[in-house]
Amino acid sequence: MALPTYFDQLLQAAAAQPEPQRLLFVFAEAELPGDADAAQRARFEAGQGGALTPVACVEKGVAELTSFAALVAESRRTSLSWRVMFAAGLSGANGQPPSPQRIDSALQAMVENVRSGAFGDYLALDTKGRPVLFG
Repeated sequence: MALPTYFDQLLQAAAAQPEPQRLLFVFAEAELPGDADAAQRARFEAGQGGALTPVACVEKGVAELTSFAALVAESRRTSLSWRVMFAAGLSGANGQPPSPQRIDSALQAMVENVRSGAFGDYLALDTKGRPVLFG
């Protein structure tokens, strides 16, 4: 039996919450800043470093998600190129899911946090579903 992936654990945790959950995702691409020096360019070409730029965001209910591979496939069908996906949960209240306004506000906050580098509270996964650690 395969061990659950980080994404599977996220789905399980969201499903186990007492209130309905929406899962929020921000997809980001890495870009090399124009003022990068030679060492930064070399690191970037080796697949490290760069600045993360949000390229898309989406929200889904737990029941809408079957696997990380399915979410990646969905993003690829839209021709979306991304390197890191950030995920977070948003809880409803009184048995109701979060309102569309609350979801939009939370997604916009996530996008801004990714832009500013304040993404320590989110699950970050690469395109293979492996955790991304920032140091």
